[in-house]
Amino acid sequence: MLTTQTPDRDELVARASALVPLLRSSAARADEERRLSPEVIEALTDAGVFRLRVPARYGGYEVDTRTLVDVTTELGRGDGSAAWVAQVYAIPGWMAGMFPDSVQDEVFATPDVRVCGTLSPSGTARPAPGGIVVDGRWGFISGAHHAHWQVTISVLFPEEGEPYPVMALVPMSDLTTVDDWYAHGLKGSGSITTAAQNLFVPAERVVPLPAVLQGRPASEASARIPMYRSPLLPVATAATVGTLLGLAKAAREVFVERLPDRKITYTGYESQRAAPVTHLQVAEAAQKIDQAEFHAYRLATTVDTKAADGTPWKLEERARARADVGTVCSLAQSAAETYAAASGGSSVYRDVPIQRIANDLRAAALHALINPATNAELYGRILCGLEPDTPYI
Repeated sequence: MLTTQTPDRDELVARASALVPLLRSSAARADEERRLSPEVIEALTDAGVFRLRVPARYGGYEVDTRTLVDVTTELGRGDGSAAWVAQVYAIPGWMAGMFPDSVQDEVFATPDVRVCGTLSPSGTARPAPGGIVVDGRWGFISGAHHAHWQVTISVLFPEEGEPYPVMALVPMSDLTTVDDWYAHGLKGSGSITTAAQNLFVPAERVVPLPAVLQGRPASEASARIPMYRSPLLPVATAATVGTLLGLAKAAREVFVERLPDRKITYTGYESQRAAPVTHLQVAEAAQKIDQAEFHAYRLATTVDTKAADGTPWKLEERARARADVGTVCSLAQSAAETYAAASGGSSVYRDVPIQRIANDLRAAALHALINPATNAELYGRILCGLEPDTPYI
């Protein structure tokens, strides 16, 4: 059994911060190729990014949520697609820890293993001797090109009883990939479609999704680890906020970098930096980033505190987790749009990164787990004393 000396939060954040120049210089290539480059994957590997949510007994760092948020925030400052893929690997990677220990032994035997996946039950499954047979297509599988395993969600139709969703771990070599990722944002995330036809999955690599949604691992070892003591949705939402926050900070940084040499055309301002309208825009955007940071850290702190002391999650807290990620996204997107609007006509050129950043946040806001409107509606529903209308809480 492997163990490793776990770097502390400051070191892991410093490693991620050191990658920002590489990620920024590689972003255009990632957009063009619609996936991260091998060099970026190697750099993320060397920085230990893919070990963040791996159990320590397999050589992972088993970090808390706040550390994950801080690391992905730094990556988001460099490239939204790189941070997005890193956060996605962190979520299905965590989900892999919900399987029996024998399955984890197989998955985590690969150093710096990369697990992709989705929460959408877009496959069907039927019982078979020793396991199930799966058919389906799963879209938006970020990082699929570089992954070793995929978490698939399918609806199992048992011989008796009602259908229910199951989570199955599948080697990428067992899946067909469909190169269909032509998007306006997060272009470098490689979020392609994967498919399976008559795919047999052994029973030990199948667990009921409701158990995972409630944070009940099928592993005695995982049950003793704090990071596995939370329901899936709070874990997933908390893993997502860093990328959004990092993109907002990137928008601020690239705007300020261009500011000293820009004038406002057709006005008397030879320096945009001297214009009151710029002062108002910059202040407004900065305040929104501060607010986004509050919600991001509140969510991370809630997940970590409950994981540490084992306090049960209240329904309102679970709904608020989804509301928090939506709020972070809304504020981050609004801040980036303010910077983009203030960047002038020259910013439409592809080599000016503000447009890529804004497009990445627009794309992120459309994700079902992040969407600010649907998450706010769910939170309000719970605050009004109604039961949730979804199991994804």
